[in-house]
Amino acid sequence: MFSMRIRKRIGVGVVSLGWMGRLHARSYRSVPERFPELGAEARLVAAADPLAVARRAAVEDLGFEHACADYHELLADPGVDVVSICSPNFLHEEIALAAIEAGKPFWIEKPMGTSAEQSRVIARAAAGAGLVTAVGFNYRHVPAIEYLRELARTGGLGRITNVRVWFIADYNSSPAGPLTWRASREKAGAGVVPDLMSHGADLAQYIVGRIASVTAITGTFITERPVPTKMGIGHSGFEIGDEVGPVENEDYVGMLVRFENGVLGTMESSRVSVGPRAEYVVEVYGTGGSARWNFERLNELEVCATIDGGPIHGYTRAMANPAWGDWSRYQPAIGTSMGFDDMKSIEAAQFLRSVLTGEQVAPSAADAWCAAEVDEAIVASAADGAWHDVARVEGTTTFDSRPVSP
Repeated sequence: MFSMRIRKRIGVGVVSLGWMGRLHARSYRSVPERFPELGAEARLVAAADPLAVARRAAVEDLGFEHACADYHELLADPGVDVVSICSPNFLHEEIALAAIEAGKPFWIEKPMGTSAEQSRVIARAAAGAGLVTAVGFNYRHVPAIEYLRELARTGGLGRITNVRVWFIADYNSSPAGPLTWRASREKAGAGVVPDLMSHGADLAQYIVGRIASVTAITGTFITERPVPTKMGIGHSGFEIGDEVGPVENEDYVGMLVRFENGVLGTMESSRVSVGPRAEYVVEVYGTGGSARWNFERLNELEVCATIDGGPIHGYTRAMANPAWGDWSRYQPAIGTSMGFDDMKSIEAAQFLRSVLTGEQVAPSAADAWCAAEVDEAIVASAADGAWHDVARVEGTTTFDSRPVSP
């Protein structure tokens, strides 16, 4: 006869029910099945969104107990133990500081603020309140990335010499694409730098180590876009009219980087490149081999682990398998695949583990602040053409302190 496992129930509130907010809700629900050893179950208590249709979906489709228009009501709910912040960038600081004031640990999407200053304020406030945090650096959790990190940090590729990272997408490649908040410097800060390059910079730091200095160039190739007549969710569902408005931040960035440990790198990102849908690539080169990963084939890793393999020298295509990260929690056999949503469920589990243990396991607010300082140095370098040092941050960053094999 089976006995019922007793789990600790953690009350969850989600602020903003767009694509990412709904994904957070689904990710919380997956934790008991995928990570049963946590002994935790997320109770979807409240969702906050100004749109009535989103509030209705929160209750009817996602299973929240109730929904409200004002996030302050959610934060005041005694049944809410933790909070997900999935709102547009320009609201992150306001909501995060309110969550900290309410004593609620939070999982926030990146970028954590529209500037390094906002990220600094949030990270320091969370640390001062003794709260664990989580930030949406979901590409860290790809099993192939976890194994690539292990190779890089345990000498599997020899001494690491250089990296190449590019995050190239075409989601904004059409000039007819709407003028959303992402094109506003006030609401989004810089453009593709915090949107995509922050992911690339975080991955590079997670695998190799801290970025110490950068020099960069940026460009805005589509300078005007149609003003929406109907708002959408994420990147879709918008309707446009004849009026156009200015794009205030960059479409493209290219840069050279120096890591603190002497590794060199090249990094590039675009939101307007025609062709690549989500070609997010990391290549790591060492004195004993190299490895490369592409998000468009996220369950694979190409590895060359020898200097001279004779007539068959070159890359071997390795498939995700139980030796890589959390892969075995999701798939029973090599050759089957994990997806984007699975990365977010790992993120949810790391956040809840951090909350339950008090140990910062998930990517932290300090990690997000560190990425924001890289972004800040990029923007400054693009303005004056000089090399800029990346400011150091305080607090617990997990890209150096976490074990190679989680």
